[in-house]
Amino acid sequence: MPALRAPIVCVVGHVDHGKTTLLDKIRGTAVARREAGAITQHIGATEVTLETIRRLCGTLGESQRMEVPGLLFIDTPGHHAFTTLRARGSSLADLAVVVVDIQEGFQPQTQEMLKMLRRYQTPFLLAANKIDRLPMWNPGEGLPFLQALERQPDRAQKDLDERIYKMVGRLSENGFSGDRYDRVRDFQRNLCVVPVSAKTGEGLPDLLLVLVGLAQKFLEQKLTIDTGGPGRGTVLEVKEEKGLGLTMDVILWDGGLRRGDTIAVATGEAPLVTKVKAILRPAPEGRGTHGLQNAEEVVAAAGIKLVASNLEKAHGGLPFRVVPTGAQKQALDELQTQVEALRIQTDPRGIVIKADTFGSLEALSLELRAVQIPVRKAEVGDVTQRDITDAAAHRAKNPLLGAVLGFSVHLHPDVAQEAAQAGVPVFTQEVIYQLINDYREWVQKKREEMEQARLGGLTRAAKFKVLPGNVFRVSKPAIVGVRVLAGTLQPGAQLLRTDGREIGTLKSLQEQGKSIREARMGQEVAAAIDGPTMGRQLKEDDTLYTDLRENDVKGIRAFQGKVPRDELEALEEIVELKRKLLNNHLWGI
Repeated sequence: MPALRAPIVCVVGHVDHGKTTLLDKIRGTAVARREAGAITQHIGATEVTLETIRRLCGTLGESQRMEVPGLLFIDTPGHHAFTTLRARGSSLADLAVVVVDIQEGFQPQTQEMLKMLRRYQTPFLLAANKIDRLPMWNPGEGLPFLQALERQPDRAQKDLDERIYKMVGRLSENGFSGDRYDRVRDFQRNLCVVPVSAKTGEGLPDLLLVLVGLAQKFLEQKLTIDTGGPGRGTVLEVKEEKGLGLTMDVILWDGGLRRGDTIAVATGEAPLVTKVKAILRPAPEGRGTHGLQNAEEVVAAAGIKLVASNLEKAHGGLPFRVVPTGAQKQALDELQTQVEALRIQTDPRGIVIKADTFGSLEALSLELRAVQIPVRKAEVGDVTQRDITDAAAHRAKNPLLGAVLGFSVHLHPDVAQEAAQAGVPVFTQEVIYQLINDYREWVQKKREEMEQARLGGLTRAAKFKVLPGNVFRVSKPAIVGVRVLAGTLQPGAQLLRTDGREIGTLKSLQEQGKSIREARMGQEVAAAIDGPTMGRQLKEDDTLYTDLRENDVKGIRAFQGKVPRDELEALEEIVELKRKLLNNHLWGI
């Protein structure tokens, strides 16, 4: 029968900005204090009942109509830039809360979250957290924001307003219009910024009421489900649990699910079909593997752990559904259609990417596509030796695309060693934008190295003068002091006089008694020239040029942006000399 399900609320935030502490305050547990570094170590779901919401809101919620049965909060790991939930925002999360430390402001992960929420058109609000840490703030345990604000001195109120103004400005930079929630008149056009303290609970009633209000005003059609229909959901994580074996943490977002039901789980290949042995769900306001209780059946929306067989090929980010009796083919076809729609677009010329979940993989591929970096192979899992072999084979065709990018995955030392031996760069990061930036910086550096190598294979254009009074040896070879007038002088170059005739070969260059690979305009160095004898073919104050082939001329011109202007001027003088000598006005074109 039709009913309104609880909205699924995805809570995201930069590391240490307090999102777990915020949920901790709502559910009344001490998760944040138990976990290392106060960073969430696994994905969890918290069902907050309507009764709990009313209790937390107190008199503030008495006048508000509340029809949703509660809120289902999803807490994603803060040390990941985008997990399955963030990548699947449009299909899994009905609403999102972006938690931002009001003193630190927007961080790189905040920017990524906004970009992803915008791409998936997921409605969200900004929780401006840690207002209790503002200078001169007078905390009030559990107070609605406006009541807490009345207790503050003018200076604290002004400081808060200035910080929120900065946040609103940053939202505007990201293409969003927003304001403090109590000043918003059009909730469809403007984002709400709700000042809160996860520590004291200030502003928490306002946050919950805004979420309930947004859900009821704009999401009623999406939240209406058939509770008797076959369950549909998304896998969050597959993990081994002591005493239970391999289990799946899932979000059921439609229909119902019973113990003993047959379910089909997408795998990226053919769907796996298995039977639900047990349904475990957290006790009210519970979390993760602590306080789990058995359930015979559940209806959406719910965060649950499923115990079933043959889950080895299941991955986070892919859908599952109940298979009704006698309708297996139809259910499998429907699931496979969903999987096909999720496939990553690949290009035979691209790089190799790996990620911890299919959702993360999609998020990474979308960001790469946005900056026109092609992807040849995209898989879930850690970087393997096979990935290195694939990238190495491709590296021969295009050195800039023979790379592996891994998001939130492990790089085993053996694999890292093989990559180093094969010359395959492997980039791993917990932040998508940083991962892509690392790769792009490497590409830029590699491209410059390749250009320098190509340029280094050419004879460079140079013009230089023999300095009077600096003859150290007259012949075999002649060693003289010279000043470079223009260009880049390098050993090995054939040398020309001003009449275009060859005079010898530049064997070596020295500066202050040490050999150098090149000398640039303005440098005075000792040059060993094989061929001429000083006083005969070569004299003090003579001007010489490097002799160039036509390929050298064309090659140097191809690098105009990398070659100094004085060298290009020397190049043109050499071209004119060669044209006169060869009586060919087209030489060097």
